[in-house]
Amino acid sequence: MSRILSLIFGLAFSTLLVAQTYPNRPVRIIVPWPPGQATDIAARMLAQRLQETLGQPFVIDNRPGAGGALGTEMAVRAPADGYTLLAASSGPVSIMPSLQKLSYEPLKDLVAIGLITRNPYAVVAAPNFPANNAREFIAVVRASPDKYTFASSGTGATAHLVAELFNSMAQIKARHIPYKGSAPAMTDVINGQVSYTVETVASVVGHVRSGRLKTFGVTTARRAGGMPDVPTLAEAADLKDLDIGAWIGYAAPSGVPREIVLRLSNEMHKALQESALKEKLLAAGLDPAPIPLEQLPAFMRAEQERYASVIKNANIRLE
Repeated sequence: MSRILSLIFGLAFSTLLVAQTYPNRPVRIIVPWPPGQATDIAARMLAQRLQETLGQPFVIDNRPGAGGALGTEMAVRAPADGYTLLAASSGPVSIMPSLQKLSYEPLKDLVAIGLITRNPYAVVAAPNFPANNAREFIAVVRASPDKYTFASSGTGATAHLVAELFNSMAQIKARHIPYKGSAPAMTDVINGQVSYTVETVASVVGHVRSGRLKTFGVTTARRAGGMPDVPTLAEAADLKDLDIGAWIGYAAPSGVPREIVLRLSNEMHKALQESALKEKLLAAGLDPAPIPLEQLPAFMRAEQERYASVIKNANIRLE
């Protein structure tokens, strides 16, 4: 019995020591997207703050490819020691498991450390679209099923699924026009070649402010920090249950010591309470969204289930 107790105390002491000395070398953060993308921006901003508070470099390693799956798989296969983290996001974690066969299971192979942002989407159209508010927009599109078109950055992309959910809840039917990226999709909406799109506030706010686009509302339950004067669609169109946005956070391979997860989570939470970091994120059109660590597993399950439901109901398939 004494040997067993000694082993237990020894393991507990070893784990505590790891947490107290972590990190004692650089931490790599795999970003499964190219530089400049929203996940990259959010991950870099937080990494800089963690580097300052924890005293070790937090190094961004961009590994784009396969819609985020390539870098995500690299993170899943990394040693579970806390020195490789993943800049996780909606696409490869919450959406892709319902669209295609993957070599990883996000809810099993990753442990969520914390959310950085939850980014609202906005319904936007060219200035000459014949509606001045969300109710008018829905009425116009609903009156002519399949006459109007909506653009997205690609079939199965987060923007596509958010648009499908909005369309369904608003009881409108429009034809989907997928693009290879949000920039060409936005260009054709601005030029009036496509009727509307549902895109992140970060990507549309400049066009709205310049008058190249007009917006009818945002998709989250709270107004967007980047466009606080724009109402939510829940309030503007009486879509009470519409509350959806793309999330960005940090995760690690399953098996990382709990004490390391707790330390990182606590440091993330403290950083996201600081006005300097919050202002930087808001200036980039990203809404800070820290939530308690114990709530993350339920949040992740709910996100995956919700997108799976949208994909099934809209009969979305990757060609």
